[in-house]
Amino acid sequence: MEADKGILKISELVMAFGGLMALYKPDFVIRQGTITAVIGPNGAGKTTLFNVITGFLTPNEGTIHFRDQSIINLKPHEIAGLGISRTFQTVEIFENMTVLENVMLGFHTKLRSSFISSGFQLPLTRRKEKEIKSKAMDILKFIGLSGKWNEPADSLPLGEQKVLEIGRALASDPALICLDEPAAGLNETESHLASSLIMAIKEKGVTVVLVEHDMKVVMDISDEVLVLNYGQKIAYGTPEEIKNDPKVIEAYLGDDGAYA
Repeated sequence: MEADKGILKISELVMAFGGLMALYKPDFVIRQGTITAVIGPNGAGKTTLFNVITGFLTPNEGTIHFRDQSIINLKPHEIAGLGISRTFQTVEIFENMTVLENVMLGFHTKLRSSFISSGFQLPLTRRKEKEIKSKAMDILKFIGLSGKWNEPADSLPLGEQKVLEIGRALASDPALICLDEPAAGLNETESHLASSLIMAIKEKGVTVVLVEHDMKVVMDISDEVLVLNYGQKIAYGTPEEIKNDPKVIEAYLGDDGAYA
């Protein structure tokens, strides 16, 4: 089946900062069309892993293949152009822009118009801008923010700002999206809405990898869970397998189970 095909393969990966070993060979394969959660204690290497995958850090050793192409040493915008997008642990929106304009910025990896044509607003550029606006509105409808398209982005509550950032990441039409703590700081209702959106993204055929501490979100929506501790993989399996794994319980979940 197509869903079983590995879209992202990581092998022998090592990332060290001076004497600190942030990642040490957490080998794994992300299956196409799935949701994979990356969990572990603070300092386990989760965000470092995202930074390496998306080109913000270059590993000391190892390989990363996306759709069978090596992405080691590529810059973040080059990796985004290949089909990997991401959000960040701390929400990064453009506060002086509207909700719609924030999503429109996500199309930058697809733009091909020259600086000169943009400066003179030639017909081709105007048509392109109209097309981008239309596509951005479609994304806002998909993420549930179309009614707030003209509002300042910084006027949105935290939950909607996180959703907006996901929408901007979707604008690059990714095959794989990395979500860094999409439910952090959200109440139960907002977490449920975020989970529903992530499931809807998967249904559109986009592969999802998320770092998340909210174990209810992880267990409810993930197909597979990767557990890191001190930069190493200690388990990789289904949510049911993970919550019953003695090593995971000891390192992260605690004796009272998966929702500790």
